[in-house]
Amino acid sequence: MIASIRRFFSKSNLRPQTGMERREALTGLAFISPWLVGFLLLKLIPIIASLGLSFTDFEMLHPGDTEYIGLANYAHILEDLFSEGGEAGYYLFSTIGFAILSVPAQLLTALGLALLLNNQRLVAKELHRTLVFLPSVIPGAAITFVWFGFLDPTTGWLNRLLLEPLGLPPYPGPNSEAGYNLFRIITALWSIGPGFLIMLGAIRGVPPELYEAAQVAGAGPIIRLLKVTIPIISPAVFFSLVINLVGVFGGATLLDRGTSFSGGGQSPFDFYIGEVMFTNHQLGYAASLAWMMFLIMLATTIALFATARYWVYYPDGDEA
Repeated sequence: MIASIRRFFSKSNLRPQTGMERREALTGLAFISPWLVGFLLLKLIPIIASLGLSFTDFEMLHPGDTEYIGLANYAHILEDLFSEGGEAGYYLFSTIGFAILSVPAQLLTALGLALLLNNQRLVAKELHRTLVFLPSVIPGAAITFVWFGFLDPTTGWLNRLLLEPLGLPPYPGPNSEAGYNLFRIITALWSIGPGFLIMLGAIRGVPPELYEAAQVAGAGPIIRLLKVTIPIISPAVFFSLVINLVGVFGGATLLDRGTSFSGGGQSPFDFYIGEVMFTNHQLGYAASLAWMMFLIMLATTIALFATARYWVYYPDGDEA
């Protein structure tokens, strides 16, 4: 069916299609039409509309007064980023700082759990793998309420059952700046299931004969990890790195704000976009902020792909 759809749209295939091929292609299009309609109406058209709004002064309370202002919103972003007291710069650097902390933590945790649960000596591996993945299917709102309750500085279990009995300083709570960053990292690690499965699948795909050859050569567990496992699974590490970075920087609220791969709720910059949009009602400026964040994500992703050839292992020239 997929091959028939490809032939249906192919310009290089100039031979007349048979009736069977045409029916198969149309049947395939009919099956995927709900997704196509949803993509066009709920994703592509809103994304294009947000780009158009970014060149206007659209205000949600006065939509009739909207005017085209060109690049004025983007010039305002530069002023908001670099001027003293500019909020956009504060939220952007907060997001970058959180990414520097959370993305390595996610990668290392997913890799460590995958290595642990791939150990042949571990009992009930399937049960443990299920328990690791299970939190990632819990809705983000439920995760937020659970962890806010656990981390509450007055009634939460963290202070009352763990820190106070041990004589440790109390946790200030997720409403403080330092406490909120810890809360974000915890919730990001709480939903690490998809990244864990990617790492586990990559590790299970490493040829056993490579480990046997390394062991015969006298390599210990650490050397085998660094010289065999990590290079072979580097494509999975690269994929997780890109996806986690996109998740941390947010889907850009007006572009496509869904549940992020890495969990953790809104990024600080997403929060600022929501504040501009729903508190200040400046939808045009919010759209320009979202597209600015998209350009940052795009540049970061391009830079990662440019450096991938130096550290990502592709067998048999698959990097093409």
